[in-house]
Amino acid sequence: MNLNFVNLFNALPGACAQGLIWGIMAIGVFITYKVLDVADLTVDGSMTTGAATCIMLMLAGWNVWLAMLGALIAGLLAGLITGLLHTFMGIPALLAGILTQLSLYSINLRIMGKANQAISVDKYTLLVSLRRIPQAIIVVSIFTLVIIAVLYWFFGTALGSSIRATGANPNMSRAQGINTDRNKVFGLMLSNGLVALSGALLGQYQGFSDVKMGTGAIVIGLAAVIIGDVVFSRIFRNFALKLLSVVFGAVIYYIVIQVVLWLGLNADFLKLLSAIVVAIFLAIPYWKGKYFKVSVKAPVTAAKEDQ
Repeated sequence: MNLNFVNLFNALPGACAQGLIWGIMAIGVFITYKVLDVADLTVDGSMTTGAATCIMLMLAGWNVWLAMLGALIAGLLAGLITGLLHTFMGIPALLAGILTQLSLYSINLRIMGKANQAISVDKYTLLVSLRRIPQAIIVVSIFTLVIIAVLYWFFGTALGSSIRATGANPNMSRAQGINTDRNKVFGLMLSNGLVALSGALLGQYQGFSDVKMGTGAIVIGLAAVIIGDVVFSRIFRNFALKLLSVVFGAVIYYIVIQVVLWLGLNADFLKLLSAIVVAIFLAIPYWKGKYFKVSVKAPVTAAKEDQ
């Protein structure tokens, strides 16, 4: 097997840029999975919705920032639908997300008019592009830091704290007079808004939006969240740093994918590889607790042995 390290080295900046973009999506998954303790599968659809909305608005002549805002609003609405299905109609969160995701497939087709739409960096002013990777890394890094700063501030407010309390202990939250249904809806909206924003950046970066581009997004998001938690949990304890660890998790995930492809894996097995990576990192905390327990001696026993 002939391994060209130069090719791998040249591919790493692109993997980092893509990881940063998906890291914003992973922050959205973190809000539902870790903060709200809700399994939301809407993201596979809202990722595409963000890209489709942004690309079509830009093709219609909208400014890139307004197109990004439109993508954010579309994501918020997708999260609102899932939230209302779950809280107002009493549908389990997992099924509500699936229903919204299924609906978004048709909506995304309607937005784009066909299965995919392309946009050229030569004709339109894009924030990020595959042809300008260093610029993409800088722009997305700034986006990420601003988002983390805003979320850190927000989750320190009364509303943000009540959302965190809802995820930690919904029964106690209701006993304290917190409207948990409202918080779940708001959390789902915030999550899918960030996912759609990530989709808008991804659509610009790769130069097109496709109706299937969000397929498997939840797996990548979970991989980023889990990798970030496993690798950085002992280092990053602050809430803002936990959000940053999620982004690092996405970057690590894409670097791993790039290395595996460089080693010669058939691209057809990427989805399988993603599932395996998530499964392994999900199992690591369990393995550590079951097979690598550190015996802690009682203080009195330890003192006697020291004597």
